Amino acid sequence: MADNPASSGEKPVDIDIFVEAGDWPAEAELTRLVDRAVAAAFAQTGTNGTSELSVVFSDDAHIRTLNAEWRGKDKPTNVLSFPAFPFPKGGKLPPMLGDIVLASETVADEAALEDKPLENHITHLVVHGLLHLLGHDHETDAEAEEMEAIERAALARLAIPDPYA
Repeated sequence: MADNPASSGEKPVDIDIFVEAGDWPAEAELTRLVDRAVAAAFAQTGTNGTSELSVVFSDDAHIRTLNAEWRGKDKPTNVLSFPAFPFPKGGKLPPMLGDIVLASETVADEAALEDKPLENHITHLVVHGLLHLLGHDHETDAEAEEMEAIERAALARLAIPDPYA
């Protein structure tokens, strides 16, 4: 039973949320969005077990620094994921999944440009970042199609429209 947290009443992921910088919704709302995103991604991927995750809500300046340092891209991006351990798709969850970092200005600008609720976009990006921590990627067209299909299905569980439509 230890591998099925739902049956024991415990949450599969112990989530730490940090609002570091930027203009974000209230922390209670961010916690709700992250909890829903994680539950939907786990359900859609059939992920079981327990782990820890941190989600950092930051700003473009911070994520630009991280993007330059870790990816060699000196520009802000919407979300970055930093796995704590290498994780093969479908593998046993490590004790710590890693960190997801979101950038407030980029996230808000994208939501406005795409005319979607900010909360839906945040939820989508948390799902996207978590899928990276669960071993998914989008380096090839085939990987991108697979990852986007999982994102769409996870978001549909939350009644969030297809973000790629």
